[in-house]
Amino acid sequence: MNKIAGQNRAAAQLHPPIEPFDQRILDVGDGHSLYVEQCGNPEGIAVVVLHGGPGGGCSPTMRRYFDPSIYRVVLFDQRGCGRSRPHAEVEANTTWHLVADIERIREALGIEAWVVFGGSWGATLSLVYAQTHPERALHLVLRGVFLMTQPELDWFYGGGAGHFWPENWARFTDLIPPSERGDLIAAYGRRLFSPDLSIQTRYARSWAAWENALASMGNNGTMGGEAPADYARAFARLENHYFRHGGFLAEDQQILSRVGRLRGIGGSIVQGRYDMICPPTSAYMLSQAWPEAELRMIADAGHALSEPGITAELVRIMDHLHKRLPPSAP
Repeated sequence: MNKIAGQNRAAAQLHPPIEPFDQRILDVGDGHSLYVEQCGNPEGIAVVVLHGGPGGGCSPTMRRYFDPSIYRVVLFDQRGCGRSRPHAEVEANTTWHLVADIERIREALGIEAWVVFGGSWGATLSLVYAQTHPERALHLVLRGVFLMTQPELDWFYGGGAGHFWPENWARFTDLIPPSERGDLIAAYGRRLFSPDLSIQTRYARSWAAWENALASMGNNGTMGGEAPADYARAFARLENHYFRHGGFLAEDQQILSRVGRLRGIGGSIVQGRYDMICPPTSAYMLSQAWPEAELRMIADAGHALSEPGITAELVRIMDHLHKRLPPSAP
């Protein structure tokens, strides 16, 4: 049954920090190599963590949503970001390359099937991966659902979110001449892919600042300090590349139109009620179209993985999910 449960939980205790038992660089072809790590129980239930962005990279904190005695946790930096190389590269970098990379990682690690855990763009990639390889997905745990549709892009880059944060929106748009503001994704793209590295960096930091300022309800309305140049370039260039190409999907509503491919796969959707980056309507539509999914709407939460209520619900889900999986897992 799909159902909506309102949540207003205090932050759960993340699991203690753990170190990887395996770290490797995996050559996936096309000139790309990926950083891959494993932590937790080598004999446990496998979970693959798909980070956001595109271009966000994984972090040690992401390991702490999982009981290390239960789960074998696999994290990796997607093409072009984090410790993967070449850095900030968009050639041979599409959704379908990433789906193939996930399968290469699974095969290289000898995993038959796994839980797929992803937020924001990671939720998009989780859904596309599971629709492409449903036999490999034991369960999907999604946070801050993004369906990679034009209305979602229009909301965030066309002025919708800007109505709530007009001062930040003004700083984001003021860098672009008025004649180009009708398509800010394209306008920023021309600068993010300028041959001048200083121009790339300036516009990358502005792109990242606009998104980061809206990620958490605790933000005080400022754009915050400048992101490190390398991080900002990978994050902004990759996001812009994917968004200019509609996520490389065949149609705007592809994920919803193919939701039948998830039949029989369980889903746990955690969504902040006041998510300014990925508004709750996408999570709601997905839950309505996918009977096996349960939507947990978190009161007093925005978009970020670190929002207290979202953290609490994700830890709760993962602490209990192993009891609901098929006896054959892992």
